[in-house]
Amino acid sequence: MKLFALTLMKVPEESVQRLHESVAAAVWDSYKHNAVIELQHDKTCSIIEVNGVMPRFQLDKRMDALIQKVSEKIADWVISDKEEELLRALILKEFDYKQETDINSILGYYRQMLLVEKTNEFWEQREMVLRRKEKIRQGIQSFLQENTVLNIDGFMRFRLDEYTEELREIAEYAIDEFLMDQQYREFISLLQYFVYIQEAKIPLAHLIHKGGNEFLLFNEEMEKIDTSGDTTLTIEMLEKDINFEDVIVSTLISVSPQLIYIHTRDPDVQIIQTIKQIFENRVEICEYCRLCQNLDRSAASDYNKG
Repeated sequence: MKLFALTLMKVPEESVQRLHESVAAAVWDSYKHNAVIELQHDKTCSIIEVNGVMPRFQLDKRMDALIQKVSEKIADWVISDKEEELLRALILKEFDYKQETDINSILGYYRQMLLVEKTNEFWEQREMVLRRKEKIRQGIQSFLQENTVLNIDGFMRFRLDEYTEELREIAEYAIDEFLMDQQYREFISLLQYFVYIQEAKIPLAHLIHKGGNEFLLFNEEMEKIDTSGDTTLTIEMLEKDINFEDVIVSTLISVSPQLIYIHTRDPDVQIIQTIKQIFENRVEICEYCRLCQNLDRSAASDYNKG
């Protein structure tokens, strides 16, 4: 007795196998030896078919449980194996991106959403994934309760409008991030060129990072550099394009050191990475020197006073 069949169009064999194994586990949980699962292939599709073994098979409440479990397995599989493909199709069709490098970059932001660390953002993204998965599960479960043949590709394309709308929102978010990153890179390139053509005004600057976006700037004689000069143009450019919380980049471009020696305990913060990008081989990161020791003592003193 045929219970249901799942049709997959042009899906890689290893992906079909993953779904087949998941469905087989659900069938075993519900019916043990009273139901069997078969996997068939032809040139255009793969078919996962589940049949009840007569006369032992009984169409009872276990069938409802099986359909629910299978729907969950298919939803998991769609998220892990099909969602990126569906998103790629949306980007191509609705947003008119044709270059493979651009599409891969946009999809990279989608992958980042799935891999964010366990922060508040992680839990938000996890809830979004679970919500999408539940939309798929509900749709498939409802369909399988009334039908025995499910073409997964056609079902995803034509029967899950709410899920597709969520994918569209993800595509819009990823494209926005892609465009902002493009603008950022273009702006960094502009500043790199500006630094390249500008003659050095001082031989050395010490940039002391006190933490966060708090910096002190000294010349080679350890005299504090006056940052009250005419930096208006660069500051406006920075605020317009990348909204830096600090004007230290503008100040460094204005004083134009031949070498920037950065003293920091946190070299991976964004502002320092940006300075390294702009000034390239004119930047050196201090590993630990007397200035750093004094900075640590000062920080400890401030902490104890607090």
